[in-house]
Amino acid sequence: MSTVSVREFSYNPSAMFARVEQGEAIQVTRHGKIIAVLLPGSGTLGRYASLVAKGLIRLKATTTSDLDRVPRYPVPPDVSPLDLLLTSRAEDDR
Repeated sequence: MSTVSVREFSYNPSAMFARVEQGEAIQVTRHGKIIAVLLPGSGTLGRYASLVAKGLIRLKATTTSDLDRVPRYPVPPDVSPLDLLLTSRAEDDR
């Protein structure tokens, strides 16, 4: 995941959004503190956008190809992916 300052972002936001459209995730910082994370709205990273926005997970992958190696699990629409993960981990600990 790339990091840019608010100042750098403000110089050319269109270029930042173009990078995100290409699949890159970008952290925007102010005085070294992350204030925003720009994620692609669809594709591989899009699966995680809502969890990142809620602060439930942090992405450490630098490209979408890194995320392509993450295993995929079917998640019913009425079930939280986080709940499935926690249940699976609890079962593994038994």
